[in-house]
Amino acid sequence: MFARVSTYSGAPDRVDESIREGREQIVPAVRQIPGCKGLLYLVDRSTGKAMSVTLWENEEAMRASEEAANQIRGESVQVDRFEVAIDEPF
Repeated sequence: MFARVSTYSGAPDRVDESIREGREQIVPAVRQIPGCKGLLYLVDRSTGKAMSVTLWENEEAMRASEEAANQIRGESVQVDRFEVAIDEPF
């Protein structure tokens, strides 16, 4: 499994709006991308900083999704890609 992590800077007073937008627009769009296995959206309410983590069944699926992800993501501060070395649900 592979993961793409995008880091965003925002205003603390817009965190709830970003969460609502994520649920209403981002999640449905990401679900349509082949090979996507999940999405996490992490926020720091005190700073407005947020991170999204998308999980991909393999590196090829992650790489093939780059263009669609760029359109969905818009402007992000930083985008990193990782291999998921441990995936242990509890």
